[in-house]
Amino acid sequence: MSLFRQTQGRAPFTSTGRVAMLAIPLAVALVACGAKDGAPGAGGAGGGMPPAEVGVVTVASQSVALQSELPGRVSAQRVAQVRARVNGVVLQRLFREGSEVKAGQVLYQLDSGPYRATFESAQATVVKAQATLAQATAQVERNKPLADANAISKQEFTTLQTTQRQAEADVGVAKAAVETARINLAYATITAPISGRIGQSSVTEGALVGAADTTALATIQQTASVYVNFTQSSTDVLRLRKAIASKQLRAAGDGSVPVRVVLEDGTELAKPGKLLFSDLTVDATSGQITLRAEVPNTDGLLLPGQYVRVRLSQAELPSGILLPQQAVTRTNQGDTVLVVGADGKPGPRPVKVGNAQNNQWVILDGLKEGDQVIVDGFQKMMVPGAPVKPVPWTGAAPAAAGAPGAAASAPAAAASAAGK
Repeated sequence: MSLFRQTQGRAPFTSTGRVAMLAIPLAVALVACGAKDGAPGAGGAGGGMPPAEVGVVTVASQSVALQSELPGRVSAQRVAQVRARVNGVVLQRLFREGSEVKAGQVLYQLDSGPYRATFESAQATVVKAQATLAQATAQVERNKPLADANAISKQEFTTLQTTQRQAEADVGVAKAAVETARINLAYATITAPISGRIGQSSVTEGALVGAADTTALATIQQTASVYVNFTQSSTDVLRLRKAIASKQLRAAGDGSVPVRVVLEDGTELAKPGKLLFSDLTVDATSGQITLRAEVPNTDGLLLPGQYVRVRLSQAELPSGILLPQQAVTRTNQGDTVLVVGADGKPGPRPVKVGNAQNNQWVILDGLKEGDQVIVDGFQKMMVPGAPVKPVPWTGAAPAAAGAPGAAASAPAAAASAAGK
């Protein structure tokens, strides 16, 4: 009311004043529009968002082996326990624990004094027995003409001959005793039965050891090439045999089936092994068959008793497809990938996934050659249905785009947005 009263006494607005009052809101609106057009990230003067850059792989078929990954245990090709074969006190240990030893190499030296004395005594017994034999033989030879001339009785000559044969037997017994003493003396020097890597010694100098001991002095194992034992269901073994018989599985040059070994840290050995044999019986409780592979181990990465994973080829796809695992979204509703269409827009594509191989999925169905599958850059596709700029994926780690949880769910979120 006060304002009304104040204006009642004033002159009415002129036309010039009305134009000035209308120009003020118009100028404000123009300034706001100019600020909005010049905002950062709006695409510059064109006013449009540039297409998001995503890393893609172009689908190309290749020969892919369908593999089964099974748990296995490493075992040495040959294992020999070093044991004492005679009783004695250990005087020397002549090897370094954990080193390579050769067959016949001296490992322990026992106190050989008692066995050397026994050996020398046996040798003396042989000499004595030989002397007795020589005397008995001489008596037989002297009395033989007398026996022929009936100068002595036949009984007396027969006794002389019997004494000679007993002397011959005594020489044989003495020689056997010498050989036994020689063997026991040799056993006092304990040697390596096979070549290989020797483990920890269970005794030290001064220990009394014997042939009846239950604990071995040491153990030697050959690990230049090792065995890997693993089990597989009888159904899979039957399928493997059929694949080999029908030439669906490519064998090595010697006709064996190649086997890959994966270590505990996930790395795969560079040199493949070969499948040796499968057991003749099936475990009645589990339905599993024991298989054995021979794997080269020149670098010594595989140790007996070690747990490994075995990748065994079951068949071979002549035109298979491999995709990085991060490109596939796996849900309860199925497996999907994002494929860049001809119009540059990504769209979900259902696929059938097989086994995993070296951080890649084997795609059995749903893709064809030439398809561009998005592997990286899901975080950049924020506008549903917007075109993208595909670039070849180099395999580098994706750029961080927020919290780890958000980055992990980016493929699924991008697929959901592309499908809207």
